[in-house]
Amino acid sequence: MKKIISLIFSVLLITASCKRILDETPQGVVSDNDLNTPENVNKLVIAAYSSLGNDHYTSPYTNLWPYGSVRGGDAYKGGDGPGDITEFHLLETFSLNRADNGLTDELWFRLYVGIARANDALRRVNAIDEAAFPDKKKRQGELRFLRGHFYFLLKILFKYVPYIDENAAKNVYDTISNKTYSNDALWTKIADDFRAAVADLPPTQPEVGRANQLSAKAYLAKTLLYQAYIQDETNNVTSISTTLLTEVNKLCDDIIISGKYMPNADYGNNFLTPFENSKESVFAIQYSKDDGTPKGRLDYGHALNYPMNKEFGCCGFHVPSHDLINAFKTDANGLPMFDTYNNVDVAASGDYMTSSFDPRLNHTVAIPGKPFKYKSNYIFLRSWARAPEVYDAFASLKEAVAPDDPSFQKIPPFMSSSKNWDVIRYADVLLFKAEALIELGRQNEALSLINDLRTRSGNSTALLKQPDGTPSANYKIATYQPGVNCTWTQAFARQALRWERRLEFATEGYHFFDLVRWGIAAEYINKYFTVEKTRSAHLNDALFKKNRDEFLPIPLNQINYSRGLYQQNAGW
Repeated sequence: MKKIISLIFSVLLITASCKRILDETPQGVVSDNDLNTPENVNKLVIAAYSSLGNDHYTSPYTNLWPYGSVRGGDAYKGGDGPGDITEFHLLETFSLNRADNGLTDELWFRLYVGIARANDALRRVNAIDEAAFPDKKKRQGELRFLRGHFYFLLKILFKYVPYIDENAAKNVYDTISNKTYSNDALWTKIADDFRAAVADLPPTQPEVGRANQLSAKAYLAKTLLYQAYIQDETNNVTSISTTLLTEVNKLCDDIIISGKYMPNADYGNNFLTPFENSKESVFAIQYSKDDGTPKGRLDYGHALNYPMNKEFGCCGFHVPSHDLINAFKTDANGLPMFDTYNNVDVAASGDYMTSSFDPRLNHTVAIPGKPFKYKSNYIFLRSWARAPEVYDAFASLKEAVAPDDPSFQKIPPFMSSSKNWDVIRYADVLLFKAEALIELGRQNEALSLINDLRTRSGNSTALLKQPDGTPSANYKIATYQPGVNCTWTQAFARQALRWERRLEFATEGYHFFDLVRWGIAAEYINKYFTVEKTRSAHLNDALFKKNRDEFLPIPLNQINYSRGLYQQNAGW
């Protein structure tokens, strides 16, 4: 009995001791209420900004290159063949993609992490008295801007997504359907975030990386431009809203008239570290190096996209397509060859002197025998390509930096940099306006906007020299001159605008989404496949299925998480 009593006493003593230990306040833990101070809320806003660049090379959204560039025909997947990150090969071929593609599920998750950070910070900002937090309105505007950005990406990728704001309790997330809002209503919800940002943000900010009123107007214009192309339930464009296009035009005018932004004198400056946050940068993701962290805050979304030479070493993804390279050809008048550009494959011949070219070619594509990133003594070689027998031997230049660039950083076995990446450039604003005007039947007013960018391209050859000082290609580009070299009808102007968008933003990740917005994705992509299959066998199974492939399927994991509440997209 004594032994039993002694045992019971010992257990009670241990239990009491455990209770005292468990009752102690944990060290190094911040309670929820502790975060609700102006100082900590400001840190949460910065954490929301950090989500802009928190992507990964397996699910990049800094530049949507696997989803917008590869699927849009600007580039091949690249890497070491179809089996290297197979999930991207499935995206490239369309016909092989499935709802259980794990990397699109990862992409969905990462974008919602960005939304969650914005919502958490916004909920706390809303609750703080403005007298204690004078920056309250600005921070609200910034967070609405950031949330709008993440929802915009989800919208163009998946079409129908659950809309969750700062007022939704976490325990009801799994009751919010991805079909709560119609296609148009969901666009309106996203636009509302940017409208709120326009109302709350100042024209300028003391810190260059923060959103301002004009960047919010630019993103609102972009959102309304997408919304203006009315889609039915099977992704057909059925009409275009002149009301929304008129608002797009007005928003772009506000930005242009402000005088805050202008195109860089040389097109190449948009992709060089010394020109970060230039006059052309309307909103950019800010990266850093030597900031007290082990590797810095680097651009991991582009980490796969460097050549295989010894200065870099990995991994040869995002390889410009023959179709894109040929699209830079110009005719005897210096204008695009809309119908015949692909008849002669200069990418296969390597002859860049017989034909003439838009200078943006060599700002966009690394070509064997040409200087890499404007280094006249650093020539891109075919041997730098990882799988030339599959994807040929080119590389994407805009995201890359030279190995001696101060922003360059190895993250073995990959490469990266702290060079900023523009989300919206001023050139975007000019072409948003031009597109709206053309679709409003005011194409004559759009002419100078398109010509301004073509003039800039013609003036952007100083960096494009061979080691002996001669041009890297035969450059010839002209402006559109109605009655002289073209007939500027609405149909012709529309074709010119769409061509200009492709060349100006080639490999920047949005071409596919332009095609979907215009309602021409199926026709365009299948025509692309017809020709490219004869050049690259990795596309043999490729086929775009109209009324399905305009959008990615809702990831199967997400449908399972919702216990079947989420509805799958059309055709899937």
